[in-house]
Formats: sequence, structure tokens, C-alpha cells
Amino acid sequence: MAVQEKWQWQEPGTTWKGVGLYHITLTVTDRQPLLGRLVIPENDPTQAKVCRTTLGNALVECLLSVQRYHPEVQVLHFCLMPDHLHAVLYVRRTMPKGIGAVVRGFWQAAKKLGRAWSGASCITPNDIRRNGQEEGRLKGNDQEEQQQENGQEGGMLQGNLQEETRQLEAVAGTLREQMGDEAYYGLAPVFTEMPFIRPMGHNTQLPNTIRYIDMNPQRLATKRLRPGYFRVQREIVIGERSYDGVGNTTLLMAERFETVHVRRMMVEEAEHGDHVSLRNYMNGCVLKARKGAVMVSPFISPQEKQVMQVLLREQLPFILLADNGFHDYYKPSDTLFDACASGRMLILSPWPYDASKQHISRADCVALNSMAEEICKHFLR
Repeated sequence: MAVQEKWQWQEPGTTWKGVGLYHITLTVTDRQPLLGRLVIPENDPTQAKVCRTTLGNALVECLLSVQRYHPEVQVLHFCLMPDHLHAVLYVRRTMPKGIGAVVRGFWQAAKKLGRAWSGASCITPNDIRRNGQEEGRLKGNDQEEQQQENGQEGGMLQGNLQEETRQLEAVAGTLREQMGDEAYYGLAPVFTEMPFIRPMGHNTQLPNTIRYIDMNPQRLATKRLRPGYFRVQREIVIGERSYDGVGNTTLLMAERFETVHVRRMMVEEAEHGDHVSLRNYMNGCVLKARKGAVMVSPFISPQEKQVMQVLLREQLPFILLADNGFHDYYKPSDTLFDACASGRMLILSPWPYDASKQHISRADCVALNSMAEEICKHFLR
């Protein structure tokens, strides 16, 4: 939970009242799978879906009710996962208090549902994982899966979603009366962290965010079917240096390694009209990869990123050096995810994960390029 604890979701003095798009993520405490169960038909990740639990259904209804209480806000898109919820909110006109107040209200309502679920399940915080996995018995797995088959499209409500929410809310009211405020608020709220909220700026962010949200079930299924490529592996020793890594470590057994490091001199020459050195170097990197070399680089500069895009497109293996380590729930994004799943990529980082880090420094760039050289020299045969 370190990421949420350290991240300031709203800078002092900002309100975000105006028209805009916002991506919010609400996560269950300790990432317990209380909201749904991942189903992978025929072990095909592209068919993966999440069958909601009672709490998951109630949370979706709670999200969709936001636009009833705040007509200026539209729930544009969402995806429920076993341990978290993604949503895109569209603010259609200026609000009196800002998106922060809307999200905080949703969070308070979600915590109310979480306490009701905790009380109805007769659990303690230490029992959350076991009860979450057995939650299907409250409604029956067969009925729940059938609801998912007949489920929603484009945000339409499914089956008894509203009824389940009303039942949980009734439980919450009864529990509070029976237990008293102090004992009631001592129940596990399930959602202890303020939802992560990110404003979306330019036009391309909306389709990219929706694609990211929609790919969540497929990516989780891929990770479960191929855990070895996505498990964070600690203390991978290469020479005198230790790395953490994600991906295919057997790439370290390749016969040949080559660096990708575009020098500033090449870029400056190209800026002055002489493109020969830069073009030949970038083409040479791709040719080496085509001949079996595993390319090693932090892929920092735009030119190095272009080389990496060719490697990805042609499905050639490479090792990426990262300037930050890996938290427990790390997964590569977008095309890097597919390369990792197919065993064509290894990501290495010499440093532990730092939740507060946002930008790579020049010192980090120099260090990572030096490490790429070290790796290639170490495996030189």
C-alpha cells in the first residue's frame, strides 16, 4: 500500500472543478480478491472475465449511482477486477466543489458497503482472504456466472445488482443499530485507501485508458497462466552487481549480447543534416538482433526507443534496464506486457522500488548505460 500512502492525490490549492476526464482506481485493502473471481474459459486469456461477488455487484451499483447524485458527472467506462475497480468519469460542466468531493463521497459509500459485507460475513480482518474466496456461496456460483453471461454492456445494470446493494445497505443500518457506532466503525471497511485519481489531459489519453482498463482481465489471466514471466525475481547476480527482474531470465543464457546506446554526437550530426552515422547505427542494432544477439539497453532516448519498437514489432528478444524497481503487483504495460508474456523480454533494475520517483535523472541515465555495457562484457564469450 506504499504507493497510495505516499501519493498526494490532489495538490494544495487545486480543485479540478472544470470539464474534464478522470481515471479513478479503488483498491481493496491488501489486494484481497473480495470483488470477483477471475474465470479463464479454455485457458484462453482473451476470453477472461470476472464473475462478481455480492460485494462486487454492490460496488458497481455504488459507482453508477454517482451520476444520480451528481448529474454533471457521467460514468463513462469501468472495469471491476477481483481486488480493485477502474472507472473513467466525465465531468460535463463546472462543479461547485470539484471532482475530489465526488470521489470522496463515492469512497465513503464504498466503505459503508465494505463494513456491511464484513459484518454479514462474520469475519475479522485476518479472515478476509478466505471469506473472499468463498463469497460465491452467498449467491451460488452457477447463478453468478449466468448473470455474467447475460451481464452488462456499455454500463447496463445486470440481474439483481440493485437488490444486492439494497440488502447490503440494510445490513449496514441494522448492524450499526445493534452494535453501536464505535463497534460498527471498528469493522473492516475493506476500502481503507482514498481512490487514486488521475486527470486525463490530451485526447489520446481516453482511448488509451479505456484500452488499459479493458485489458485488465486478459492481463491478469496471462499472469496466472504464465506466472514465471511476471513474478518479481530478486537478487539476480550478474558480475559484481545484483538486480531485481521481471521476465524471461533464460535470456541471460544467450550466446551474444549487444548494447543499444545512441551517442549524443550522432544525434547532433543528424540535427545538422548528416544522418548517416545515426541511421547506420540504428540499422546496425536491428541487424545484430536479427542475427541472434540479445540487445541490452535502458532505451532512454527517442532514437533508442525507435530501435526498441522495431524489436517489439519483429518479436526479437531484448533486456531492458529500468530506473526504478518493482513493487509486488508490478506488471509491464501495453506492448511490453505481450513481449514479457511470450518470453522475449527481461526487465532488470539495480535499485529498489521507490513509489515517489517520477522522472529519471541524468545520473541514472549514465549509470544504466554503463550497466548495459557491464552486462554485455560479463557475458562476452
